[in-house]
Amino acid sequence: MVNREFIEGFAARMNLSAVETQRLVHALVESMTEMLESGNEVNVQGFGSFEVKKKNERVIVHPSTGKKILVPPKLVVGFKQSNVLKSQVKESKLQES
Repeated sequence: MVNREFIEGFAARMNLSAVETQRLVHALVESMTEMLESGNEVNVQGFGSFEVKKKNERVIVHPSTGKKILVPPKLVVGFKQSNVLKSQVKESKLQES
């Protein structure tokens, strides 16, 4: 599903225009980004939680040259799905089979 399809489907569900829905989604993502940038975890009930995690520096080996490379530490966003979402996805996949 691409962004346009998501916005159109969400707009139809909410009985809003695509432009209004696009603004709502953009505002939601912006708010979540600001919360994560400030070091807070974002929990969405029934969906899951987002949090910033630190990946330590590590040494990797380039597969074609065999040369060792130091990868610097970085921050990444992690997502953990809720049990509600997990069970709903599992049920829908079982029904499709």
